[in-house]
Parts: sequence; C-alpha cells; structure tokens
Amino acid sequence: MIAQNKAKTYGFILLGLVLSIFWFYPFYLVIVNSFKTKSEIFVNTLGFPTKATFENYPEAFVALEFIQSFFNSLVITTLSIILICICTSMAAYALSRRKGKMSSAIYFLFAICMLIPFQSIMIPLVSIFGAIDMLNRAGLMVMYLGLGSSLAVFLYFGALRGIPQALDEAAIIDGCNRFQVYRYIILPMLKPTTVTVIVLNAIWFWNDYLLPSLVINKDGMYTIPLKMFYFFGEYSKQWHLALAALVIAIIPIIIVYMFLQKYIIKGISDGAVK
Repeated sequence: MIAQNKAKTYGFILLGLVLSIFWFYPFYLVIVNSFKTKSEIFVNTLGFPTKATFENYPEAFVALEFIQSFFNSLVITTLSIILICICTSMAAYALSRRKGKMSSAIYFLFAICMLIPFQSIMIPLVSIFGAIDMLNRAGLMVMYLGLGSSLAVFLYFGALRGIPQALDEAAIIDGCNRFQVYRYIILPMLKPTTVTVIVLNAIWFWNDYLLPSLVINKDGMYTIPLKMFYFFGEYSKQWHLALAALVIAIIPIIIVYMFLQKYIIKGISDGAVK
C-alpha cells in the first residue's frame, strides 16, 4: 500500500514537471528570441541565438517611450485597483450583513455579470462614455471598476460569510459606527482576499489592450500594450524589438506577483469555499 502511494506521488510529480515544461515554453521563446537579430528569428526560431545581442533592449526601451507609457499604465492600474477594492469590499460588506431578498438579488446580479462577455457590451459602452465625454483615463478607470466589480464582490462576499457578525455587534457596543466597523475590524480581516483581487486585476489592467485602444486616443496617454503596436507596421513586423519590449513590460507585474503570491490561494479559498 505504501509503495502504491509512493508510485502515485511520483506519477503526479512527473506529470507536474511535464506540464510545467509546456507552461514555461512560451516564456522560453520570448526571452530567447528577444536576444536575436531580426534575420536570425526567422532562420532559427526555436533554438538559442548564435550570437546574443543586447541592442534590442535599449532600442525597444526608446521606441516604447517606456518612462511615459509605464507611468500611464501604473496610474491607470493603481487607481483602478484602489477603486475596485474600496467600492466592492464595502458593497460586499453591506450585502453580507443585510439579510433579505433584495440583498440576495443584488448579489446574484453581481455573480451573473461574470458570465457576460465584454464583446457583447463593448460598442454600447464606448458609445455611452463618448456621449458624456469620458473617453479618457478617468473613463477607462470607471469602466474597469464596472467590469471588475462582479468577481471582486463574489470573492469578498464569500470571505465575509466566514467572519462572525458578533464582531460587528461587539464593535458597535464599544461605540463604533458602521463605517468604523468596516474600516478597523472588517477590512484588515479581508487582507488575503484584497491581495487576490489586487493581483488578478493588476494582471488584467496592466496587459489589457482592447479597452484602452477603444478609449484612449490621445498621444502621450498611451499605456505599454498600446505602445507595443508600434512594432507591427503594415509592411514590416519587428519581432526582435517586440519580444524585447514584451520582456521589459512583464517584469513589473512579475515582481508584484512574486511579492503577493502567498496570499492568492488563501484569498481565493476564503472567497469561494466559505
């Protein structure tokens, strides 16, 4: 029996290693090809470069206008995440503490919204925001708030169900109002879920191309994904620079993920299981 269990364990480990190779292979292609010249990419796509060149990175850095585009992406991503975390945690707290048919209906409405594909509301959304002169960075952040609220409320609501309501009552007896209960008692206990919401949305906002391309049309306001389009012209595609730029672009989000990854599993389990 022990030998059988060990065989299963080693089998799962082997399966995990094989799957990890498939998962890391695209990253291998991106990194390796970012050190090749334009001609060498088409001649030798899968292997290591015969002579690695680092010239792609400074050239891509300049072409991306990286400082400006990085600042734009950082502002949009950071402010959008702050809006989502504050608004959705407060909404989930109110829905979880008010028992009734209306609260349940609103919660299920948030949950159902996760099933609506963005492409089905893309044109009406842009038309409405254009009519009220909100096709700018502020409008983009409001759109992200609306599109990201459903999953965030779902996670926060599930986590709040595991927090006893007796804590609220004890804080109110001690003189706290509802907002103070949320701010000083509930919000610190939602830290794992908040980190999960931050990571999931940061990856989405940082890498998003479609929505910013519909909303932002002013030079100097472009995000990193929008500037990546510079490398793909009508008659030529600069893959060597595009891949170098891609490596530069994903480094910040990887750093954020590495620092916050330990909270992700706990946050998802708190929001989905309890």
